[in-house]
Amino acid sequence: MSDLFNLFNTSASALTAQSARLNTVSSNLANANTAAGSAEEAYRGKHVLFQAAMDQASRDGTATPVRVARIEESDAEPQMHYEPHHPKANDDGYIFRPAVSVVEEMANMMSASRNYEANVEVMDTTRQLMMRTLQMGGQG
Repeated sequence: MSDLFNLFNTSASALTAQSARLNTVSSNLANANTAAGSAEEAYRGKHVLFQAAMDQASRDGTATPVRVARIEESDAEPQMHYEPHHPKANDDGYIFRPAVSVVEEMANMMSASRNYEANVEVMDTTRQLMMRTLQMGGQG
């Protein structure tokens, strides 16, 4: 029965991690077309890095939880566009937009969403197994 509880913990940690990933993707998509007057002011895309959380449960051979190790800012240089009439254009008429690929971010969002759904399914199946185990114990 304790192995089933470990599955809950592992899935819960994965839900938290995927939620952070979805929030980061949302931020990237929301800022994908923002303009700045200099490269330093431009939005930088963010990426979530996961880490396996080696706890006592994982040392015993059961599932290993995951956690967000950190959120890193992209080192990709902002894209310079000549738009002299833009209100944020610099003295030379250039604005800077983040190097965020909307297509890549949408793929990340779909992946995170599917991972989130899969972990919800794992938790639901685990709950059902626990309920059946308790029912079997009550019949004896």
